[in-house]
Amino acid sequence: MKVSLIATVLNEAASLPGLLDSIATQSRRPDEIVFVDGGSTDATVSILKGHAGRLPITVLVEPGCNISQGRNAAIRAAGGDIIAVTDAGVRLHPDWLAELLAPFEADPETQVVAGFFLPDVDTPFEVAMGATVLPALSDIDPATFLPSSRSVAFRAPAWERAGGYPEWLDFCEDLILDFNLRTHFGPFVFAPKAIAHFRPRSTLRAFVKQYYQYARGDGKANLFLKRHLIRYVTYLVATPLIVLAGATLSPWWWALFVPGALFLFGKGYSRLPALWGDLSAGGKLAAALWVPVIRVSGDLAKMAGYPVGRVWRTRQRPPDWRVSARPAP
Repeated sequence: MKVSLIATVLNEAASLPGLLDSIATQSRRPDEIVFVDGGSTDATVSILKGHAGRLPITVLVEPGCNISQGRNAAIRAAGGDIIAVTDAGVRLHPDWLAELLAPFEADPETQVVAGFFLPDVDTPFEVAMGATVLPALSDIDPATFLPSSRSVAFRAPAWERAGGYPEWLDFCEDLILDFNLRTHFGPFVFAPKAIAHFRPRSTLRAFVKQYYQYARGDGKANLFLKRHLIRYVTYLVATPLIVLAGATLSPWWWALFVPGALFLFGKGYSRLPALWGDLSAGGKLAAALWVPVIRVSGDLAKMAGYPVGRVWRTRQRPPDWRVSARPAP
């Protein structure tokens, strides 16, 4: 069973050594590694080529390609029966690939294996980010879990049948492939020990930009309309009405913010202790204070990005990816 590991990179000179070291120390190393560079202006390409004697690396340079185009190009260039996918900026657990491959080895009918990911955090802000926006293992329902393409593996024919990554979409592209794979092949096998450690955004500004782009991608792909509508109703209708009722009718109306706050921030606070690590008491307090700021900022960023994506979709009329995902008769 030949295994190809693929990833896309763009100006990742700072993070690449960690990823490459973690690939080199895998208990089951890939038979080949294909990186597609989107036109880096730093030392990314030279670092990759410098490791070619240490690892079986092929580097393709495709200036201007987006993540979907880069991943599809890497998969087309790969010769493996199994395609393992990860991302720049991660550090792979030594048994990551072995855990991803175990279900394929146990059952030749396995088509997709979903790995997991954990935040690699250091600062109070990063700790709060990991706790607020990322699921813990206990939150995962294997029957419905849709993996990030920082930790997933699939058979090459399954990728082809699902239509590959949507090259017209710049964000949320891995979700579209997940949906199409699941439509064709059913729930994925979940490998919770196939862990990719990754660094979340380290500043509020970078996080807001990321979530704006994610929501714009949702709009472009016509994803999660109900979730976005609930967010608009919560912030633009329910919250102002409660404030007005408390100011004009009775302050008791403001008590409705208590269950609202528990809903918005409760998960984040429940995950904090597992990520605190060696933070000082002051660092733990700072992380706790960041949780509501991150949650509300992320919601506002999504509210700004989603309509931009919907306008783009109306003007550009991209392919109907749901139709293309229907199983063959």
